[in-house]
Amino acid sequence: MESERLLLRPWNEDDAEALYQYASDHRVSELALWPQHTSIDMSREVIRNIFMPNQHLYAIVLKDTSEPIGSIGLVPEGFEHYATDCFEREAGYWIGHPYWNKGLTTEALGLLINYCRESLHLDSLLITTDTRNSASMRVAEKCGFKYIGEYVYEGISGKAFRLRLNDRQTPYQ
Repeated sequence: MESERLLLRPWNEDDAEALYQYASDHRVSELALWPQHTSIDMSREVIRNIFMPNQHLYAIVLKDTSEPIGSIGLVPEGFEHYATDCFEREAGYWIGHPYWNKGLTTEALGLLINYCRESLHLDSLLITTDTRNSASMRVAEKCGFKYIGEYVYEGISGKAFRLRLNDRQTPYQ
């Protein structure tokens, strides 16, 4: 998937150093709700054991530099933070701190939305965010997601947003 500034592509083990650069930043890991990376080897293991097996998880790559600066994709089924409906999946994303507030995550989410609508034929997408992550909420809202409720997952309060992708009749608005 490609936009003006970005390429979304599968992760590979050669991306471990770039992943470590951003995933070792506590500002990123804290809001993304995963452990801060402590070594390039840890990042390589995450790529090998978590990222690569997920066929719908992509590196967000700057076209100008070919550098992976974040990740976006679908949460594996069974690991969602909020209950999903039939033909609905939860999406997740993060981007390195130097790239916050530049519109890149919104651009990447637009690509994922089109992929989920055109290729996966999903009815809707969910986005869940930590209640402290106002930037992630803004990204969801810019892409048309509507707030649907609050939740608690593993003791952390969050907010859920939904985007309808087609006109099929579903039990929600």
